[in-house]
Amino acid sequence: MKILIAPDSFKGSLSAPEAAQAIAEGIRQIAPQADCILLPVADGGEGTVETLMSCLGRARTVTDHSDDTDHQARIISTHVTGPTGARVDASYGLLGDTTHSGIHNARPCDAHDDLGHSAEALTAVIEMASASGMHLVDAVSMDPMTATSFGTGELIRDALDRGASNIIVGLGGSATNDGGAGMAQALGVRLLDRQGRSLPFGGGALSSLHTIDISGIDPRLSETTITLASDVGNPLTGRQGASAVFGPQKGASPAMVRSLDAGLRHFADVVRAQLQRDIDTIPGAGAAGGMGAGFMAFTDASIRSGIDIVIELTHLKELAADADYCFVAEGRMDAQSGMGKAPIGVARAVKAAAPRCKVIGVTASIGTGAEDLYDQGIDAIFSITPGVIPLDEALSSGARNLTRLCRNLMRLLI
Repeated sequence: MKILIAPDSFKGSLSAPEAAQAIAEGIRQIAPQADCILLPVADGGEGTVETLMSCLGRARTVTDHSDDTDHQARIISTHVTGPTGARVDASYGLLGDTTHSGIHNARPCDAHDDLGHSAEALTAVIEMASASGMHLVDAVSMDPMTATSFGTGELIRDALDRGASNIIVGLGGSATNDGGAGMAQALGVRLLDRQGRSLPFGGGALSSLHTIDISGIDPRLSETTITLASDVGNPLTGRQGASAVFGPQKGASPAMVRSLDAGLRHFADVVRAQLQRDIDTIPGAGAAGGMGAGFMAFTDASIRSGIDIVIELTHLKELAADADYCFVAEGRMDAQSGMGKAPIGVARAVKAAAPRCKVIGVTASIGTGAEDLYDQGIDAIFSITPGVIPLDEALSSGARNLTRLCRNLMRLLI
């Protein structure tokens, strides 16, 4: 019996790798000889780096001053400019050639230890949130008018310095609304006002933009494949734009939303006039406070579904080809799960590769519309929650509850 275990995280309770281990433990207790493949997944947002490192190899952490050679899976730790302008610690993943992933040889009920890649092609996996995320601000320092994505640009520059030729950027969890202006400034773009002065940080300054000088942009960007992991289809501006939809979550008042939206609209107008790129209405331009638009303005980046990128990097379809069962999981399953969430992405990929494989969904909370997911690749959904319990107890007992449920399910399956 071959079982693919591909959970997402249970936010506030379990990381995706922890969830995979808990599921495997339940299976192991009833079917110790089962051929289990642990393949924790993510949708490109927070947790993606940790998840990919878990899947593709146990990563060594590399600091600014340590040697990072001869390691196929590395977590790079460095210091960058945070959203408030203060220096913060941030990290990203650096992978070897993912076209020959050693994960195909994953041991039963264990994650694979060694990538086995050549070091010829390096892929950096960057979470924007690591450098420019909401967790880096508090109620006092949160200010979407001045928050900057400069640190994300610094992570990209660091990845280029280390030889990355492919860069994946997960857009999500950002504290910024600057249209990627800070990111561009970190990569050598000069954004100038009418007097020729560099604009200060933040989306609030974009209304003063007069000239975009790209003469100093990092030339390596033109030779680098940049892929944005995002399932947000919002345009840059307007009622469905970055400021109106996501600005309030970042502390923007109604007046700030109007100002930020006007600034992003002016930014798009200047980009159109001076760079001949129309970034305003492209689906996904409004992701992460307009970061999608910033990448489209200054690079040839493409946007893809985060879970599709993870499925490709981990070779999930190949692993699922002869699987009997697949376990998918996340903290809540409902109608929203069908809109780019990891479990449905995995379920569709598994059914395409192995139509007879049964896909079992496990979750802490089954919401309205969950049964609609049966038309999208999932065969059945089960809750790990044993009864009506306090939230803090449910969060702290996630692993135990997940193991118990999977142990009981295996009694039915063997």
